[in-house]
Amino acid sequence: MNPTMLQSFHWYTEGNTKLYDHLAESAEYFTELGISAIWMPPAYKANGGGYSVGYDPYDLFDLGEFDQKGTVATKYGTKEQYVNACTTLQKAGISIIVDVVLNHKAGGDEKEKFHAVKVNPENRQENISEPFEIEAYTKFTFPGRGEKYSAFKWTYQCFSGVDYAEGEGEGIFQIIHDHGEGWEEMIDDEKGNYDYLMYNDIEHRNPFVREELSHWGKWYHDQIEFDGVRLDAVKHQSPEFYQEWLYHLREDTGKNIFAVGEYWAPGELDLLQKYIEATKGSMSLFDSSLQQQFHIASNEGENYDLRTIFDETLTLANPTLSVTVVDNHDTQPLQDLEAPVERWFKPLAYALILLRENGYPCVFYPDLFGAHYTDQDKEGNEQEIFLDKVEKIEELLKARQLFAYGTQRDYFEDANCLGWTREGDGYNKGCAVVLSNKDAYEKPMEMGEQYAGQEFVDFLGWFPEKVTIDENGWGIFPVPAKNVSVWVPEV
Repeated sequence: MNPTMLQSFHWYTEGNTKLYDHLAESAEYFTELGISAIWMPPAYKANGGGYSVGYDPYDLFDLGEFDQKGTVATKYGTKEQYVNACTTLQKAGISIIVDVVLNHKAGGDEKEKFHAVKVNPENRQENISEPFEIEAYTKFTFPGRGEKYSAFKWTYQCFSGVDYAEGEGEGIFQIIHDHGEGWEEMIDDEKGNYDYLMYNDIEHRNPFVREELSHWGKWYHDQIEFDGVRLDAVKHQSPEFYQEWLYHLREDTGKNIFAVGEYWAPGELDLLQKYIEATKGSMSLFDSSLQQQFHIASNEGENYDLRTIFDETLTLANPTLSVTVVDNHDTQPLQDLEAPVERWFKPLAYALILLRENGYPCVFYPDLFGAHYTDQDKEGNEQEIFLDKVEKIEELLKARQLFAYGTQRDYFEDANCLGWTREGDGYNKGCAVVLSNKDAYEKPMEMGEQYAGQEFVDFLGWFPEKVTIDENGWGIFPVPAKNVSVWVPEV
C-alpha cells in the first residue's frame, strides 16, 4: 500500500473542541481513501488556551487534562477525546503522527531577574547593549498540574533568549547563563544566527533540559503510542539536539519512529541537504521548494514551463527523505508564509505528488474538507476566505492506492503538458497520467506490452471514450485544458 499522510487541521480550524471527535468519526472514510497516517495538531496546552492553534506551547504534559490557561480542553478537545481519536484511527489501520514543538515555550507563571544582552533583530550576532539585568516570565511551575507526570520546573537557565522584558518592552534579549556562550550553532547564517524565533527560546545545551525533553517524548508515546513525529521549526534548533532526541525516542520506545522536520526554505535545496547531512539522515523534511513551485506555476498559468517543476527540489534530489505538500497551515491565505496554490492548479499538483514514485505525500485538511474563515491581511484589512474541496481529490487518492505502482516512464518533452505511466508491480495494475496548464492535449505514452489490446478508461470521468493500447504497448491519452486525466485498465 502506498503511504499517504493527512494534515488533520489548519490555522483556522474551529475552536469548538470537536476536531478529535470528527477525526474519530472519519476513520472509515480515511481508510477508504487510502490515508495511512494522520498528522495531528499540537495537542498540549498552549499559552492561548482554548483559542490557540498550539504553536505557543505552555505545558507539554497537559494534553487537555488540567485547568490551565483558562481551560481544561485545548482548541481541539480534551485528553480523553484525543486518546479516543488516536485509538480509533489506529484500530482502523491508520498511524498517528504527533506535532512536536520543542523550540520555545510561552506563558511563564512567574517572573525572574537575570542578566542579558539586547541584540539586533536583523543580526542576532550583534549586541546593541552591554549586559544588564532584566525581568521576564521565564519560570514555569505549572500550578494547575502540579508535579503529576513531571516535577521539572523551568527557569531562565532553560532558555537562551526572550522577546519581552519588564520595563524594556519588546526586543530580542539573549540570556547570559551557565550553559554556553551566545546562541546555539545553526547550519545557516540567516539573521546572523536564527536560533531565536519567538517567545522563550529553549536552551538545548542545558543537559537537564535535554533529559526532560527525552523523558517527555517517552511519556507522550506511552499515552497514545504514536508512530511518527512532525518536528516544528527545526531551522531554529540545533541539528545535534534532534539527532540525539530522536535516538533516545526510538531507543526508549523500541520503535523506528518516523520523523519529518519543518525546515521551511523555499528555493534553498542546499540548506535542506545540509540539514539532512547534519542530522545524519535521521529525519525526512518537507519539500518547501516543490510547494513554492506549485504556488508559482498556479499563478503563471500557461507561461510556466512544467518541465522544470521538480528542478532544485528535495523530491528530485533526495526522494526517500522528501515529504511533499501542496499547501499547509503556514502557506494558506492570510498566514505569514502565505503562498497558496490556486484552485485550478491543485488537482495537477496533487497528481504530481500522489501518482509518482518519489516523495511521501501529505494532503492538507481544507483540500479534502474545505474551509471558511476570516482574518486580517498584511495591510490590516479584514478578509473572508473560502477554500473549496479540491476537485477530484478523492479520485486522485484512490488512484494512488489502486494504480500508482511499478516502473515509471516520464514524458516531459512539452512545456505545457506532462505525462507519465506507471507499469504496475505484478500485484497492482498501472496507470497513465497526463496534465496540462494550457490547452487540451493528446499524449502518446508507453504502458508496456503486457497491456497490448487492453482498453483504458478515464478514472476521473472527464472522457467517456476509451483508449486502446496497441500491440507495442503504447496508447494516446487525452487531457482536458488546464486539468489532469488518469487512465487505468478497464475492469
